[in-house]
Amino acid sequence: MTLEEKAGLLFHTVIPMHPDGRPVEAEDGTDRDFPADTTGLIRGQGLNHFNLVGTADPRRLAQWHNAVQEIAASTRLGIPVTVSTDPRHSFTLNVGASLPAGAFSAWPEAIGLAAARDPELVHRFADIARQEYLAVGLRVALHPQIDLATEPRWARQMGTFGADAVLTAELVRAYIRGFQGEKLGPDSVATMVKHFPGGGPQKDGEDPHFPHGKDQVYPGGMRDLHLEPFRAAVAAGCAQMMPYYGRPLGAGWEEVGFGFNRDVVTGLLRDRLGFGGIVCTDWGLLSDDEIFGEPHQARAWGVEHLTVAERAAKALDAGVDQFGGEECPEVVVELVRGGRVDERRVDDSVRRLLREKFVLGLFDERRFVDPDAAEEIVGADGFRAAGAAAQRRSLTVLVNRERLLPVARTKLRLYTEGLDLEAVAGHGRPVGTPAEADLAVLRLFTPYEHRPNRFESMFHSGRLDFPDDELTAILRVLDTVPTVVLINLERPAVIPEIAERAAAVIADYGASDDALLDVVFGRARPEGRLPFELPRSMAAVEASRPDVPHDTADPVFPYGAGLSL
Repeated sequence: MTLEEKAGLLFHTVIPMHPDGRPVEAEDGTDRDFPADTTGLIRGQGLNHFNLVGTADPRRLAQWHNAVQEIAASTRLGIPVTVSTDPRHSFTLNVGASLPAGAFSAWPEAIGLAAARDPELVHRFADIARQEYLAVGLRVALHPQIDLATEPRWARQMGTFGADAVLTAELVRAYIRGFQGEKLGPDSVATMVKHFPGGGPQKDGEDPHFPHGKDQVYPGGMRDLHLEPFRAAVAAGCAQMMPYYGRPLGAGWEEVGFGFNRDVVTGLLRDRLGFGGIVCTDWGLLSDDEIFGEPHQARAWGVEHLTVAERAAKALDAGVDQFGGEECPEVVVELVRGGRVDERRVDDSVRRLLREKFVLGLFDERRFVDPDAAEEIVGADGFRAAGAAAQRRSLTVLVNRERLLPVARTKLRLYTEGLDLEAVAGHGRPVGTPAEADLAVLRLFTPYEHRPNRFESMFHSGRLDFPDDELTAILRVLDTVPTVVLINLERPAVIPEIAERAAAVIADYGASDDALLDVVFGRARPEGRLPFELPRSMAAVEASRPDVPHDTADPVFPYGAGLSL
């Protein structure tokens, strides 16, 4: 291999597709959120690892995959492309972390799988997702996310298994087994576990995608607790690992972002935990860029003063194999030719990356996929039914005054907010005001602060309590008519007044209106238990220690709360 070909392997960048299955090319213009030059990236720059954004029907996804593999086959060495994806099976609107389910079977978020507390359910989900991914050529899952949800304000909790280290470790083993099988092979989807060594303890709950969230802190001295799920993942044979953006303060490690951190990547992950797989940085550590047309600073926390080349050298020295979300292989070429990085160091990473392609069968029987089979497999009836059942099972009943649930009466006059009227129609007669109703059903979502940056606004950060005007409107309904409150918990909402005055409260973690109403009206049985506590106030949140689970004073609902019907 030439040095240029080796360098291309070290980059794992974002790539879009046209909805009709065509690769996006330079001549298609740049009036898109994610412009691209697919052929140029593969033939010109030697890249062959791509994170697919966007979605389409299964046939077109398969056709896109095959078209990209045809381009790769035409290069000098014909190295096949490895396509990765963020989660595609749930409900989140955070496009930085997940994609809408679309044609794929729809399941609760990972936090909802944790609410069900069943490793076999997690294995079933992962095995179905593996089959659907495999059918359209998606070979690396940029998940599971096994950070502990110990800071209530942190935006990424819906992708985790909650706040408990023991449960998270148990579920990640099942998850990896479902995606990879007992051994990585041609029928596997490789898992990229994240975010090492645990991204939950963010200062003030801010997210390190952004400069004001770059610090990760351990005031409770619980650094090693956050490592426990990752020990389990390594023991289970996870193929890849992603270090987080944050820079650790006061943890005994160099105070630079984890992707640049030799103490963490080599000293801890490689040497102490014995991980021999691929280490890929989180996206965008080297270069300033634009997201949705807005300037975005490289997440080079602690090394902002370094040049792009110096940042790349430091990350390679730390022990990473790949740069996520970047496409500048010429930087690695210059580092080697200038003597800053030994080519043998690059070879170490190239061997790991090529070996995985061979093990996944990409050089032979798994290079191309069958569009007909993709249509049959993705979103198959049995897969959809399993996801729908998991949604219902994950729901958590927190309040059930006077045994209102399940509601047995028929022909009720129903006042609803936040629900699709077609879903409501089968359960009662809709009315226009609470005063006219026998029962109200409100669908709410965890509050968050609206941030001016478009990308950051999708992360749902900041306060967890409802603004006064919104809370007043909600309580007015609760005081007028018996009310069932359905609340989506992407983070731990602060709802003491609602919990006190609602007739019933049901938490969901990604579920359809039909799933929620089936539980309200007794057509399905909820089994969920809270995967984190619900704090009593923002003062309690602010006083808690970000690295310590279940640390808010006098929570409204403790970890594990949940009623049976």
